[in-house]
Amino acid sequence: MQAFLNKLDEHLRTKRADYYATLQPGLSAAAIAALEQTYNVTLPADLRALYQWKNGQQADSYEAFVNNAMFLSLQHALDSASELTGMIGTDFEMENWWHPAWIPIWDNGGGDYICYDTAGVFTGIKGQLIEFWHADNDRDTIAPDLTAFINSINQLYATTDKKDFDEYFEVKAPDGYPKGNFAGEPGKR
Repeated sequence: MQAFLNKLDEHLRTKRADYYATLQPGLSAAAIAALEQTYNVTLPADLRALYQWKNGQQADSYEAFVNNAMFLSLQHALDSASELTGMIGTDFEMENWWHPAWIPIWDNGGGDYICYDTAGVFTGIKGQLIEFWHADNDRDTIAPDLTAFINSINQLYATTDKKDFDEYFEVKAPDGYPKGNFAGEPGKR
């Protein structure tokens, strides 16, 4: 994972320097442990590595990190996950509209997220990335794991000229993805 993050860091510094400047410094292991304790969660190693690299982007930065979505700080991600989990059974009555195992990492600002799935809902693959849409029940799995997704981002940067990055760009999903899932379908737990 670290090699992929190092490559991503290089791409962002050279191809999107203004955006790169909005990324917050990575968290220490102690800071991550404190957030894990506060939110009663244990982060998988690859997600820890992501947040040790960078702790999301500044709150006043609205530029997309990937797929028209901003990179959330870990505290914001865990706070959002907690809030959304608290809505299960009241606001969210359909099975897997939201799942307590999902941690939103990227947010489009309109209530839609790319989430890290710690349980492997729908497919049984822990660590997969799921798209959460607030207004419809599509819950596509867009990558088998965070490393594959970061690798896809790196491939985009390696094949896209600096001048071709604008406010919206979408990463090509890894081979075999996305996998269509829908809230209301039973997930594997």
